[in-house]
Amino acid sequence: MAESGKLEKMLILAFETSEDAENGGRPEAKDSFEALINPETYTLEYKVKTDDAQGQGTSSAQVKFEYTMPEELTFEFLFDNTGIIDGEAKKDGIFDDVNHFREMLTGYQGESHEPYHLKLVWGNLIFKGRAIELGITYKLFNPDGQPIRAVARAKFKGSIEEKKRAAKENKSSPDLTHVRKVKAGDTLPLMCFRIYGDPKYYLDVAEVNGLGNFRFLVPGTDLVFPPIEKANK
Repeated sequence: MAESGKLEKMLILAFETSEDAENGGRPEAKDSFEALINPETYTLEYKVKTDDAQGQGTSSAQVKFEYTMPEELTFEFLFDNTGIIDGEAKKDGIFDDVNHFREMLTGYQGESHEPYHLKLVWGNLIFKGRAIELGITYKLFNPDGQPIRAVARAKFKGSIEEKKRAAKENKSSPDLTHVRKVKAGDTLPLMCFRIYGDPKYYLDVAEVNGLGNFRFLVPGTDLVFPPIEKANK
């Protein structure tokens, strides 16, 4: 826990897998970046994907929900070698610091064959995802043209470990269409009970799947379980 009154710097940790990012901390990270000064603001964006298709000859269309898109987070990070901020003026430019930051966020990693999974930690914010945009603006130069100050604007897209994603979406809802593979010992009433919470829809499901004998299910067969209101017609 941070000491009271101590300034906590924003920290970015880099991991090879999403599971590592989910559970790991600084000791387990493959790389890390600590902000020189904390951002003044950050932006969190939340979006949903909708189907706005409109039929020919119609005046309007109902907006239909498809899925919730990953949240996006935008920050600006300052790089400065003038010494004004930290009292440590450096003769060299900031290319090495900026390139390290760029490589950590967007660089192709040979072992995992993809960029790092990232965890941003600052105060109450813990954001896990990938960098999707990075723009760098050089703002101050020494006499020989070396940049000594830059602002990096980075955008991250959130990600969630697969098991948590499935639990969060809770796609066991009886209002969705499901496809289930028959296992040994399965009966149609039992499978309906698992999907709908009630075995009474087995005849409707048998009709949807064209089953002539619902009492005989072949293991390995895929069966479609329609939304409950359609199965109840």
